[in-house]
Amino acid sequence: MRRLPTIVVLLAVAIAAGFYLFAGWSGAPAEGSYRTAKADRGEIVATVSATGTINPTTTVIVGSQLSGQVVEVLADYNSEVKADQVVARLNQNQIRARLDAARADLAQMRAQKLVTEGQIEKVRAETEKAKAAQADMEAQVVRNEALLADAERNLTRQSELRTRGFAAESVHDTARATRDAQQAALNSARAQVNSAKAALLSLAADLQIAQANLESVNAQILQRQAAARQIEVDLQNSEIRSPVSGVVVLRNVELGQTVAASLQAPELFRIADNLRKMEISANIDETDVGRIKPGQHVTFTVNAFPGRTFEGVVKQVRLGSQVVQNVVIYTTIISIDNPQRELLPGMTANLRVETERRENVVRIPNAALRWRPPVAADQPLVVASEPAASPGGAPQRRAQGAGPNGGAGGANGSEFLNTIKSELKLSPDQVRDVDAAVAEMRQTMMANASAGGDANTRRERFRTARAELEQRIAGILTAEQKPVFEEIVKRNSETRDARATQSGRIFIVGKDVQPQGVTVRIGASDGVMTEIVSGLNAGAEVIIGGGSRNAAQRSGPRFGF
Repeated sequence: MRRLPTIVVLLAVAIAAGFYLFAGWSGAPAEGSYRTAKADRGEIVATVSATGTINPTTTVIVGSQLSGQVVEVLADYNSEVKADQVVARLNQNQIRARLDAARADLAQMRAQKLVTEGQIEKVRAETEKAKAAQADMEAQVVRNEALLADAERNLTRQSELRTRGFAAESVHDTARATRDAQQAALNSARAQVNSAKAALLSLAADLQIAQANLESVNAQILQRQAAARQIEVDLQNSEIRSPVSGVVVLRNVELGQTVAASLQAPELFRIADNLRKMEISANIDETDVGRIKPGQHVTFTVNAFPGRTFEGVVKQVRLGSQVVQNVVIYTTIISIDNPQRELLPGMTANLRVETERRENVVRIPNAALRWRPPVAADQPLVVASEPAASPGGAPQRRAQGAGPNGGAGGANGSEFLNTIKSELKLSPDQVRDVDAAVAEMRQTMMANASAGGDANTRRERFRTARAELEQRIAGILTAEQKPVFEEIVKRNSETRDARATQSGRIFIVGKDVQPQGVTVRIGASDGVMTEIVSGLNAGAEVIIGGGSRNAAQRSGPRFGF
């Protein structure tokens, strides 16, 4: 009786082993050998991951233009400073001494200018005096000429009287002497006039020299003033001032330190102008930079605040590239708000740049695009010719010519129609007319598909039908609704153009439990899920893994040990 349970157990094991061996020898796949997932509707957010460094929008380096000893440090780390605020001072004793000497030289030159101006006035006065003396000499010449003429006439009369014997010899001699004296006086007056003219010329030369000296003094005064102003500038530069309002993020100076500014200005302070508005300098790989555009939304995290997510906006993609470890990267600037000043300069940010966002689209796991059925020599792969499968598993044909981008006759046609109805707020009569127009357009698409033709012909037919539908809908709308409708059409066209045109291959489980291939048009991907633009409806089951055993497994039994 005790052996009965043992026999029962052995029989059960034998039955199980036989079934296992039979299943191993048979080539039929076991039920549920394919792992599937259902295509659903949802959101696809495509992102680009990168790292970057948080920096202030503007960082100002404050240095010293002078060399000297620091006698005051008026700002420290994290100090808030205002524009033109003194943050440090250098020793001013030598500068003030040079300034006093320059001012003394300037005062001396101004005194020299006064002396020169006095000399000029003196020469001008002497010139006037010489002119007056010359005029007097010229008057004396005229007087002496008149007296000489009178003496000549008197001498002529006396000579005639002496010839007749009416005048004494002595009177004649006196007249001659008088004439000679007047001649000498005239000659003397003329010489004095010439002397006065020479004196005027000398005074004119003295005046030119004095005026030249005055110009030289004025030039020296300007030179002394420039020297004094330069020293005053040095005196002002001895006070290190902040050029902007901000926060001190770095201080490289200590009290008593000697600053040397012989070749370049040393960095004393680094001031961030605004820590409430900051930027992230991110390195974007060349394979992703084409997807980055200004205005895109960015989320990022920092190690200092685990579990928190911050936001920003792409501001600029700089054209200059860098090569880091044989990889070409481009610097992208992201603007961020930091109202609480929690984010500090130099922090490392882990970024996710949102490059695309798709709302309410058909999506499947990426594994469905990667899975391929095992191919054996004795089992050819069965590929379905239908473009899609319905949620119930039955193949569903689509009008050829609806194109990969949908439109009024494809998967996106319903979205387009719903957008029109919701945004235009159609009346019941307008809704009826629009539905009728769409139904006629779909019938036209089915007729075009039956007409045959190549892909380009079918695509052109679809474009023509879509344009006719848009014109018919526009005729149904009111004047107020037409501008909104035109905007919807434009937006829908941009969406179609922006959709990816890549094709993909997925597999569904056919009626004969064999994988059937389906060609789809794929769009955005977030790394886990991929958008299906056309070729598959929501609810369809797609294969993401598993499959029948390969030929080697079907060639004999499996023994699991």
